[in-house]
Amino acid sequence: MLSGRPKLRKSSEFRSVYEGGKRLDGRFMTAFVRRNDSGHHRLGITASKRVARRAVDRNRMKRVLREMFRLSEMTLQALEPHYDWVLNAKRSLLKVKLADSLEDFQKIAATIARDGRDRRSLNE
Repeated sequence: MLSGRPKLRKSSEFRSVYEGGKRLDGRFMTAFVRRNDSGHHRLGITASKRVARRAVDRNRMKRVLREMFRLSEMTLQALEPHYDWVLNAKRSLLKVKLADSLEDFQKIAATIARDGRDRRSLNE
């Protein structure tokens, strides 16, 4: 994620997405998504000790998820309205390349786009 890009930082922001958003499970991550009115997508990432014991592994997972989100910029620009995203890494993310996680995220984003077109709410 680029330094100028908005991020979810406070635990209250994460909690808001967990409690009021929609949960989507992928092979390598679980995404919690909630509509926002900020005019841009915001990302929060978690990689718990339960998923990866070593800090180096958790940090790698977070780097992969940030890069995957950055590479999905064109897909995200097509999504209207904008969303807050919390991505929780799964243990299987350690064993795959960036391209695999990118494909997994594209499927999640397509589900969000389809739900938005169907006028089903993600938190209204």
